[in-house]
Amino acid sequence: MPAPTILMFDSGLGALTVFREVARARPDARLIYTADDAGFPYGRIPEPDLIARVLTVMSELIERHAPDLVVIACNTASTLVLPHLRAKFSVPFVGTVPAIKPACAASASKLISVLGTEATVGREYTRKLIADFASACTVTLVGSARLASFAEAELRGEPASDAAIAAEIAPCFVDDGARRTDTVVLACTHFPLLIDRLRTLSPWPVIYLDPAPAIARRVVDLLGPTKGAVPEHEPVFLFTSGRPPSPALEKVLLAFGPRRAGAGEQAEAS
Repeated sequence: MPAPTILMFDSGLGALTVFREVARARPDARLIYTADDAGFPYGRIPEPDLIARVLTVMSELIERHAPDLVVIACNTASTLVLPHLRAKFSVPFVGTVPAIKPACAASASKLISVLGTEATVGREYTRKLIADFASACTVTLVGSARLASFAEAELRGEPASDAAIAAEIAPCFVDDGARRTDTVVLACTHFPLLIDRLRTLSPWPVIYLDPAPAIARRVVDLLGPTKGAVPEHEPVFLFTSGRPPSPALEKVLLAFGPRRAGAGEQAEAS
């Protein structure tokens, strides 16, 4: 097939780590990143309203850009809206779900934590993943109300304090005297944006599981690997608020992609 168009979708800027991995896996693709910043954070939106919102925004994006594949790089949207998207649209979707199965397989202590938004860890979908794939592990669910916002602020040059971040991750670290947590599932695509600070502030070393590489592998599974010469495509960054990024934020965005965004490409998505 010719170079594909891949649409990346998230409630904010958390999917930038996924964007980077997909760009590496398919450097020939035309990449469109959409941040539904007008609705961020998704956890505050009632479920029926969120389903309706994502379906509306996605309908407009698909009509406008005709993507060959859509990556829903948001755990909340994936666990809640993905079945509705697949029922409504023929384009293939790649979702993001907590990496509980590989975490349990990788854990030596069999004591793992799932760090997500309050909405994601409270959802029945997450509990079913634990029941299906983590029966050999003890799983601690940790819902953070502030970590996604901290990640967004970090990108904008307004980092949260060490104490504030440490307080959000502290419940992930369990020591029962015989075992202690050795693996933390990052069940929000925003959280890997803080990975260096998470490692520094951890009370002991753990494996932090980032979903981005697995998502990129799934994209390649569906589209196939790059073949032939790699054409030049500039990534497009869209914000549903209609506000273009500041020069400082644009510099950060471009650091996650292989090419510079074209002037005037920032546009309203809904």
